Amino acid sequence: MATTLDLTLLYLFAAVVGVVLCRMLRLPAMLGYLAVGVLIGPNALALAKDSAGVRYLAEFGVVFLMFVIGLEFNLPKLKSMKSLVFGLGFSQVGVTMLATVVGHLSLSYVLTHLGHQGGLLGWGIDWQSAVALGGALAMSSTAIVGKLMAERLELESEHGRRVMGILLFQDLAVVPLLVLIPALDGSTRELTHTLGLAALKASLVLTVLLAGGPRVMHAWFTLVARRKSEELFMLNLLFVTLGLAALTEHFGLSLALGAFIAGMLIAETEYKPQVETDIRPFHDVLLGLFFITIGMKLDWHSVVDQWALVLTLTTLPVLFKAGVVTTLSKLFGASTGVALRTGLYLAQAGEFGFVLLSLATDNHLLPQSVQSPLLAAMVLSMLATPFIILYSNRIVMRLSSTDWLMQSLAMTKIASKAINTEKHVLICGYGRSGQNLARLLAKERIPYMALDLDPDRVHQAAAAGQNVVFGDASRLQSLSAAGLSRAAAVVVTYPNTASARRILRQVQQHSPHVPVVVRTIDDASLDELQAAGATVVVPEAIEGSLMLASQALALVGVPIRRVFRLVQDQRAARYGLLRGYFHGADDDSVDELELQRLSSVTLTQDSACVGQVLGQVLSEPDLSQVTVVSVRRAHGAVIDPRDDLPLQEGDTLVISGRPQDLSRAASLLLKG
Repeated sequence: MATTLDLTLLYLFAAVVGVVLCRMLRLPAMLGYLAVGVLIGPNALALAKDSAGVRYLAEFGVVFLMFVIGLEFNLPKLKSMKSLVFGLGFSQVGVTMLATVVGHLSLSYVLTHLGHQGGLLGWGIDWQSAVALGGALAMSSTAIVGKLMAERLELESEHGRRVMGILLFQDLAVVPLLVLIPALDGSTRELTHTLGLAALKASLVLTVLLAGGPRVMHAWFTLVARRKSEELFMLNLLFVTLGLAALTEHFGLSLALGAFIAGMLIAETEYKPQVETDIRPFHDVLLGLFFITIGMKLDWHSVVDQWALVLTLTTLPVLFKAGVVTTLSKLFGASTGVALRTGLYLAQAGEFGFVLLSLATDNHLLPQSVQSPLLAAMVLSMLATPFIILYSNRIVMRLSSTDWLMQSLAMTKIASKAINTEKHVLICGYGRSGQNLARLLAKERIPYMALDLDPDRVHQAAAAGQNVVFGDASRLQSLSAAGLSRAAAVVVTYPNTASARRILRQVQQHSPHVPVVVRTIDDASLDELQAAGATVVVPEAIEGSLMLASQALALVGVPIRRVFRLVQDQRAARYGLLRGYFHGADDDSVDELELQRLSSVTLTQDSACVGQVLGQVLSEPDLSQVTVVSVRRAHGAVIDPRDDLPLQEGDTLVISGRPQDLSRAASLLLKG
């Protein structure tokens, strides 16, 4: 008989496999968790059963998810977005739930008069169940939509701000829904009593914690942080999160509510960034276990047998939610195009929809026969989301002629500012780097045109007389309107490789004569961006090391002209000698595995390459992917790596390449 430990190990192994496959297919990791849950569950391979121990462990995934959500709900952020969060967001959740209940009652009334018994579609669902379904239906996927909008640089766009406002309120609405749904499993009188008691308890706990909590939390975390121990800080973080969760559960409320309050309290302290970093692994791993348990409940046999129902439950809610969000966005002042985009982005099911659906099933509000079709429909809607967002612009342009007109007006506005400008620098992104570049260009009387997607930044900068307009630099229309064909250069000032590739593709196709300068964080994408057409790639990490080196050389007495020449030589060599680093214990992250690094190999008397010249050795196929940076003789002299250099016993070769290539090269060099 499998123990809880055996099941947990199986879940973890399945999670690793599922996430790896999803990463390879560029799908959200959550879908991998759901897929492996279906595969190992009792309705497929039957490798695992849904034990109480693992369910309780997975519940902590929801706890840490609510904690992370609480970290985002600091009061200044809520205040700045109050009209979108509490206006548009509240309306979306409320209207969706109300429409679900009204639709159920209307359909039940019609079916009853037609002689059909058993409630909605024969499922035996009452109004309490419809409320629970409405809550689950109201949720959208923060993980998928947020990630896609970040990649598309749309977080600060008109529709992006509305999408994030609604998502924030949905996350906040989960807290009362977690209290409401268990209370629905009873009579109306019991429901009123339970909700009233829960509201009283929640008000009391929230008043006590939020009144004095921020000061106490700040003082306590300061006391712990002064001990300068990472282990102690992590232990304290887990203690505070789970302690407040246990406190609210003791008062008859949910674990998730306590974790949410803990996140809100910590968000008011200066320790929030460190806490976000430390809690992420627990949040991701435990939430993954939760989604595996959800996937285990999916009976694919019933899905196959009820494929028409699953298709209906996928299509109708997506269309319904898109219509509700679009209509509400329009009522709250958005243009037709912005409202349509907002509706399309939020049409899918969400992570908390699974949480609420599972809670409703556990509290006997939904029969087991309903759960599998609903789960399948929710998963399918989430799978369709990347494609809906990808083609959202085409859909909006087809549905709204006014959106085409609005975009044309926006392009006209950009073109009108750039019409008399030529030989200018086109700045993509007007953050710190873009603004510093603009100041230098203005000082040298070089014209520039900047494109940015942050409306507040554009408004303030334009009011100050700076030549910046609202526009998406990755779109050809914006680049053309800003005078791409007449520009002297294009500079991508934000370190986003995906967006930079799109800009490079547009420039190469339509104005290949215009040079492009691209900013990156490190040298991981240097070759890729150069191959895509970048004239110059500026990795921040390498430029920082060059500045450090130049300052150090100047301080120890190296003539400043020689310092400039050394730095310029490195730039001219495309940072060749600076690419790569010697691996250390703190360089074990997944991203580091794709970066070039340095390794040293000391030749012994048994090495077959001793006595050969370097060029002959490097002609071996397994050495084609590495570069010899330098050779150090046994007596200490460092020699340039020439092809005709004879290798001797005791020589230390410094080689550069990716980890797997370095490993093969070291084995070959040391081979007897």
